[in-house]
Amino acid sequence: MADSPTTAREGSLDAPTRHALDWRNPQFYDQPAIDAELERVFHICHGCRRCVSLCQAFPTLFDLVDESSTMEVDGVAKADFAKVVEQCYLCDLCYQTKCPYVPPHPWNVDFPHLMLRAKAAEYQRGETGLAAKILSSTTAIGRLATIPVVVEAVNGLNRNAKARKLLEKTLGVDRDARVPAYVRPTARKRFKTLDGSGPAQQAGRTRGKVALFATCYCNYSAPQPVEDLAAVFRHNGIAVELVEREVCCGMPKLELGDLDTVAKYKEKNIPVLAAAIRDGWDISATIPSCVLMFKQELPLMFPDDEDVQLVKRHFFDPFEYLWQRHQAGLLKTDFSQALGRIAYHAPCHQRVQNIGPKTRDVLALIPGVEIQTIERCSGHDGTYGVKVKTYAFSRKIAKPVETRVQQIAAEHFASDCPMAGSHLAHGMGDRPPAQSPISLLRRAYGI
Repeated sequence: MADSPTTAREGSLDAPTRHALDWRNPQFYDQPAIDAELERVFHICHGCRRCVSLCQAFPTLFDLVDESSTMEVDGVAKADFAKVVEQCYLCDLCYQTKCPYVPPHPWNVDFPHLMLRAKAAEYQRGETGLAAKILSSTTAIGRLATIPVVVEAVNGLNRNAKARKLLEKTLGVDRDARVPAYVRPTARKRFKTLDGSGPAQQAGRTRGKVALFATCYCNYSAPQPVEDLAAVFRHNGIAVELVEREVCCGMPKLELGDLDTVAKYKEKNIPVLAAAIRDGWDISATIPSCVLMFKQELPLMFPDDEDVQLVKRHFFDPFEYLWQRHQAGLLKTDFSQALGRIAYHAPCHQRVQNIGPKTRDVLALIPGVEIQTIERCSGHDGTYGVKVKTYAFSRKIAKPVETRVQQIAAEHFASDCPMAGSHLAHGMGDRPPAQSPISLLRRAYGI
């Protein structure tokens, strides 16, 4: 049995570090070894319980312990460990914001990557259902759904109650969950003529030239933030173009444990991004999960790949990029439109990038703006917020955020993650509707 969490504090005040993911080692997929590590980490979590309010994984674990014959982790059947794993959607908040036992602490707790290891082992054994594989194939679905004529049919079916019941039975998508509408032309086709010309000026780590990674969601369902980001960058003298070509960043497959497909996507994306960087371009994207994939998860999966590490150094959150320009005196503050009060939701995958509240900081430059920040999970988290197995849990997680938004009674409600924003707005009956912070910034500029 491990020491009590109130002892063994050595290393707990040091900055957290992250070990590379040893996913190509056969031992990584060995179930007895995984079970032993799950039991070790679960014992530490049981003795601490600081993360009980973050997601459903921890209440599931603590209920299993409290209802066991010993009321300790050794009383929980190892077969039930999978119930905890199923509830983890790799938001990373426990590691980055709550857990005092992450490396370099000698207990070496990395709860999200342990859950990922367990998911990867399940996937390798063929235990992952076909529906989950289909739902995580965002590029393939998007390409199919945006074919002429097909796009109208898909959107029509997604609004039809009978069709949604069938979708629930076949792919496990809850009939009440909001699913994205698809658009044609896609973002990449709409904005393929973005002008990348113009002089570039260095500011901090930014070089004044940005190639936009459109992302699956924005490309196929929410193109406006891509256009708005390009407009804001151009207004601030930043040259903009689209990444030459792209596929899914790999986050949906990572959350599924399909690491081989993540590697395949990496082989398609990284050479293109690295070539653009060597040509003087920085990279940005409007979806925090995609940014995190290139800044954290791929570098941890491929620590010895020089191109992956190069992309990591030059991939920016949009507001992180703008803030560095501001610090160098290069961000325009010629705002012409007032925004008033904003209820701003900070998504998990942006918070764990360790860049600080840069969206709030940039928006706060607008005269007269009042920003109320909400730092709690939306409960969407990829497919978790639409699957019939977890939709009720996702609504439970979202409720405190929705309540806070409504209490603020702001003129605008915004989230950097359009999926999180849509999920929250759905729970509030779109009163208020969700907006992109980058779209609000463009509005404030009056461009």
